[in-house]
Amino acid sequence: QVQLVESGGGLVQAGGSLRLSCAASGSIFIINAMGWTRQAPGKQRELVAGITSGGRIAYADSVKGRFTISRDNAKNTVYLQMNSLKPEDSAVYYCSADHKADRGVSPTRYWGQGTQVTVSS
Repeated sequence: QVQLVESGGGLVQAGGSLRLSCAASGSIFIINAMGWTRQAPGKQRELVAGITSGGRIAYADSVKGRFTISRDNAKNTVYLQMNSLKPEDSAVYYCSADHKADRGVSPTRYWGQGTQVTVSS
């Protein structure tokens, strides 16, 4: 089992910045991709950013140029630096990790409990 613990959410004014962190712990063998997904009330869940173990990165168009995802493989931790925040960025942000329990098995996706980000106008 793998546990993901997020931190760093909160309330910020428009134009401000926040940094989210998500640390994976437990019986970790290999973590492939890690990422951040968000969900606002009444809206569909949106993939915000993802990063592979090799450092390949993808962003949603809505956050390109404002958000930066990074990871520390030694610490099994993924970060999301969010700059120039807008009220429409307000949502619960969830981190995810694709974990392989052995080399010959398919990865299982684990999710964090979510952290609230609120951007006031």
